[in-house]
Amino acid sequence: MIIKMKKLLFIVFVFCLTTGHAQKQKIQTINTLTPKEIFAGWHLLFDGKTLNGWKGFNSAKVPSNWSVENNVMTCYGHGGDMGGDILTADKYDNFDFVVEWKISKGSNSGLFYHVVEGAQYTNPYETGPEYQVIDDLGWPEKLAEWQQTGADYALHPADKANKVLNPVGEWNTSRIVFNKGHVEHWLNGKKIVDFQTWTADWKNKVEACKFKDMPGYGKAKTGYIGLQNHGSPVYFRNIKIKKL
Repeated sequence: MIIKMKKLLFIVFVFCLTTGHAQKQKIQTINTLTPKEIFAGWHLLFDGKTLNGWKGFNSAKVPSNWSVENNVMTCYGHGGDMGGDILTADKYDNFDFVVEWKISKGSNSGLFYHVVEGAQYTNPYETGPEYQVIDDLGWPEKLAEWQQTGADYALHPADKANKVLNPVGEWNTSRIVFNKGHVEHWLNGKKIVDFQTWTADWKNKVEACKFKDMPGYGKAKTGYIGLQNHGSPVYFRNIKIKKL
């Protein structure tokens, strides 16, 4: 009986030790890069502690509605959807961009790229295409497919057959690949949008949507990466990019 008890205690000890080690490893992987990723050219855009490397739109200062809590970049959603977006300090042309995000019920946000600043612009969406992030099921109004998560907002809806969206409150992984005009949107490991910019078809889509009155929309070949404040809480982590 004593021998069996010792074996049981040993098994419990080993289980606790390995579980604790696994949990520690999981914590350490948040907002870090593996040696393989570093060798491949990936760079972190968020260190998990500060907002260094980020700025406001048309401002060097980060908007006050953004902070870091528990190793997560947090947008409180204060101030509605005007003037509260956050941009990378650096510009990018061709890239592979990955970010994990989660939202609360009824939340709305987005991921911009090729954002251009200037006195003639008041918001990133006037120039930067948007990977839509929103509560598909809990939004108070009916959403068109081009308004739903993963869409190239207003132009290209996500492929419903491949789209796997985790519930509100759980983390999702989004990826945007831009390479010489070719664009891919990925969600949780599945490609859900694929299109070519600056073609006749793309120009026709722009002319048929809300961006027809924004002459700078989607024309830049380099610009800032942006995260949107749309008046509701949203959370980001593991933000990384690789230049192509």
